[in-house]
Amino acid sequence: MNIVILGNQARAVSNFWVPLIRKLTGRGHRVTVLVPFPEQAGAALPADHAACLPDSASTGPEGTGASAEEAHEAVLAAAGARMAHYRLDRKGLNPVRDLATLIDLYRFFRKQRPDRLFASTIKPVIYGSMASALARCPARTHRHLMITGLGYMFEGGSRLKKMLMWLARGLYRLAFSLSGHLYFQNRDDRELFEGLSIIPRGIRVDCIPGTGVDLCKFAVQPLPSGQFRRFLLVGRLLEAKGIEEFCQAAALLRPAFPEVEFVVLGPEEHGPGAFAAQRFSRWGNAVTYLGATADVRPYLAGAWAVVLPSWREGVPCSLMEAMSSGRAVVAADAPGSREVVRDGVNGFLVPVRDAASLAGAMERLLRDPELCAEFGRAGRRIVEEEFDAESIAGNIADRLE
Repeated sequence: MNIVILGNQARAVSNFWVPLIRKLTGRGHRVTVLVPFPEQAGAALPADHAACLPDSASTGPEGTGASAEEAHEAVLAAAGARMAHYRLDRKGLNPVRDLATLIDLYRFFRKQRPDRLFASTIKPVIYGSMASALARCPARTHRHLMITGLGYMFEGGSRLKKMLMWLARGLYRLAFSLSGHLYFQNRDDRELFEGLSIIPRGIRVDCIPGTGVDLCKFAVQPLPSGQFRRFLLVGRLLEAKGIEEFCQAAALLRPAFPEVEFVVLGPEEHGPGAFAAQRFSRWGNAVTYLGATADVRPYLAGAWAVVLPSWREGVPCSLMEAMSSGRAVVAADAPGSREVVRDGVNGFLVPVRDAASLAGAMERLLRDPELCAEFGRAGRRIVEEEFDAESIAGNIADRLE
């Protein structure tokens, strides 16, 4: 079979879906990864650009002139996938650009005639479903949509967010009605969509526990020795990741624990809901922003515990990777995060947007090293039993066949 994996970034597909790609290619299927053009190409491409035609991924490594996206495409190609590109404004709200996305995807499906579609993240789910329906390929029952998180528009609060949620409800409902199989990564998102009457009758709905974690790649690491203590937050620079609350908690703890480090690691974002890197300067030397990395493992090895005060997740890979590495975790008691954090077992859950409670949980880990180690051991057991990426990939591959 010819299976298309549609995503919004080569980075995201390579980080999350390589085990699935290897599983499918190992079973003899042809896999095409369809992602936006590398960011260096720019969003404003000629209207007649052959965006729907597959091409070869660059094999240049990161740091030698090739873009980060091209480096991730090389990872995907090494996993056995063919690469194809389309135009996408990931964060934008411009309907003209979204129409260009729909046209590119329609052209791709008309030309390539895939047997299966597996789409994840918001715009690929919506426009991938629409474009494949217009192209009548693949068949409706062979369109698989993965909800990995709800994004900015479901955060509520402002008038703009409420308006966008109303629009998203209609687009999701249309996309789902054109597809045969829908996956959620946590129960809360499924219940929310059911409560909003977004899920149509007749579509198959499953819950898959995220993308899982590579248990060999993220092997158990010993806790840092001596008096070194570092709390690590791994995530894109988005307000909804709880970065402001992390900074506030660090400022609360800093006077009593001046030797402790509070570190944020992750790529910058732009558009609605972004947390500007310049905002870290407001907190003086309380928090250090390290930028992005191609390999989080050395940072996990140097961490005392990993923190994610996110307001909402699908299933957070940063926490699963931390648990697999033997680290205690602290997270907001929010959808997605509560799927992996068992309060008092492998970490602490604290109220959402509550910096004082977050600081209190981190202080408990600072004052009780044995508890921190115990949480790390429990976290590893949990990911081995429930979040093995190979097992999850095989589960999804079975459904695609």
